[in-house]
Amino acid sequence: MSLFTLLWRNIVHRKTLSLLTVFSVAITVALIVLLLMCSQGIEQGAEKGYGPFEVTIGAKGSASQLALNTYYHVGAPTGNVPYDLVDRVQQDSQVEAAYAMTTGDNYNGFPIVGMQPGYFVTRYGDKQLADGRLYRKLGETVVGAHVAKTLGLHVGDTFQGAHGLVQGIDEGDDDDEHDEHHSFSYTIVGILPPLYTSDDRAVFTTLDYAWAVHHNQTGEHKEVTAILVKPKSLVGAQTIKNKFGQIDNVQAIYTSKAVADVVNIVDKGQQLIGAVTIICVLLAAVSILLSLIAAVNERKKDVGLLRLIGKPKRFVWLSLIGEGMLLTLIGLICGLLLGHVGGYMSREAVFAFSGLQLAAGGMLPGEWLLVLGTLLIGLLASAGPAIKAYRVDPLQLFRA
Repeated sequence: MSLFTLLWRNIVHRKTLSLLTVFSVAITVALIVLLLMCSQGIEQGAEKGYGPFEVTIGAKGSASQLALNTYYHVGAPTGNVPYDLVDRVQQDSQVEAAYAMTTGDNYNGFPIVGMQPGYFVTRYGDKQLADGRLYRKLGETVVGAHVAKTLGLHVGDTFQGAHGLVQGIDEGDDDDEHDEHHSFSYTIVGILPPLYTSDDRAVFTTLDYAWAVHHNQTGEHKEVTAILVKPKSLVGAQTIKNKFGQIDNVQAIYTSKAVADVVNIVDKGQQLIGAVTIICVLLAAVSILLSLIAAVNERKKDVGLLRLIGKPKRFVWLSLIGEGMLLTLIGLICGLLLGHVGGYMSREAVFAFSGLQLAAGGMLPGEWLLVLGTLLIGLLASAGPAIKAYRVDPLQLFRA
């Protein structure tokens, strides 16, 4: 009888306990894979989230709130700044490119963002749209790939927006403004390709949409939500921040620092999840250990017989440790498949809910360590029962 056949028969003989062991290992591995996916998604989102715009200018308030609203379309803006500030920023000698943004409305829960069209070339390069063209005049829009797919939108479709950043919330609107939103119609002239950033979840239009809809902004009272600045150099970034951050009711922030602060907060949550995952790992190891301990008494006669008929020590040891390792390996493979398949199937829902991109299917950072660590835990859990079974004197066993 081959070693593998012997191991497989032993596993099948205790199929209930074996299935529980495989299940505990698989669930633990799948949870860790999903955790690695989320961690990678957060890091990549932080890196790609703001592109080359190292400085962001907006109203006084939380720097993290300004960065999240501007680049990730999350939360409310900190306020507005005067439109004439945009010209001053764009004409600064340290600025390579600067674009104003307005926000405050939504379409079916997706934010409507007024953005100067040069933003797309500066951030994403000369990418072709999936369909149509960029907007040129008031009322024309370009929708993100996720928005178009979720809502089934096409070039030529029209829609009306709603006030506020969350669907169905129009608190604070007077009747005139409410009517203004519903009388203002948008026409889709283009659909963005998948950009794998939060811009996939937004609707873009001309900067002046907010002034047209919110008709109280005219002439000198025109305002914008934020100004995205690409400096010519790191020294230039510091100069821009110091210069425009001194203006009353205006803040200029280092975008990377604001995003890093948010990521650090998220990391603390991940540490808590990591602690729970460690508990799951320990439970899986205990499950393997209990499975093999339960098998020791049944295996003593088998081991004694193998030794009496002269099987090599290596074969005997592999027959003892191999059962735990085989259960661990089966659970590991199932867990990896479950984690990646689960991540792939839930990626759209996760992105729609949080804007987090899950990269399922590829090798994740740290996944090799997960594989080696799981096998090592299986080996260590198998070693104790194997030593106990091997130490039994075969002659004494059969005399009994």
